[in-house]
Amino acid sequence: MLCAALVLSGCGTMSNTAKGGAIGGGSGAAVGAGVGALVGKGKGAAIGAAIGTAVGAGVGVLIGNKMDKKAAELAAQLEDANVEVVTDANDLKALKVTFESGILFKTSSFALSDASRAQLEKFAKDIADMPDTDLTILGHTDNTGTPEYNEKLSIDRAESVATYLNKNCGIDKNRMTIEGRSFREPIADNSTVEGRLQNRRVEIYLTANEKMIKDAEAQADAN
Repeated sequence: MLCAALVLSGCGTMSNTAKGGAIGGGSGAAVGAGVGALVGKGKGAAIGAAIGTAVGAGVGVLIGNKMDKKAAELAAQLEDANVEVVTDANDLKALKVTFESGILFKTSSFALSDASRAQLEKFAKDIADMPDTDLTILGHTDNTGTPEYNEKLSIDRAESVATYLNKNCGIDKNRMTIEGRSFREPIADNSTVEGRLQNRRVEIYLTANEKMIKDAEAQADAN
């Protein structure tokens, strides 16, 4: 049905050491990495599939401006985090946040460290002005152990983050979808200790929900 793909383009990624410059250029859809085809279950079948139908260019510009602004803010405020501007299943701009050291795990563990909790609390505070968004939380592992074991472990890691955001940071659980990716999507070499550490991670996608899209449509029509 849908093919799992991340097609990286030139201006998608920035970290706390490379703030904001490229983010503001250009609004609308088709920027950064496309995540709309990521396979999942239920609400997460395609990341950001709030309405599943085409939206107008004006809506793309309005939502794109919001996502550009928030991306710049997150890149400036979150320590040790990469903030990428991506496109979701509705071809709208979305954000992908990957914590470089804040949400990493020990081998075979899904326990959140003190640093992880602090980063999540900061993240939740920084997106408090974006209530009309959904969060898709993807858990990943290194390649230690069987695929079956790592599938469950990756789900447990995503669940740990979602539970903390809900119970300790006040984010509605209905806004969140979790998925496990096992070791199918490494970002580093699993043959090294450092590479395996980087692969034991959680990624958070922030996408426009149906209300944000409908509000943007109304605003575009009014203009």
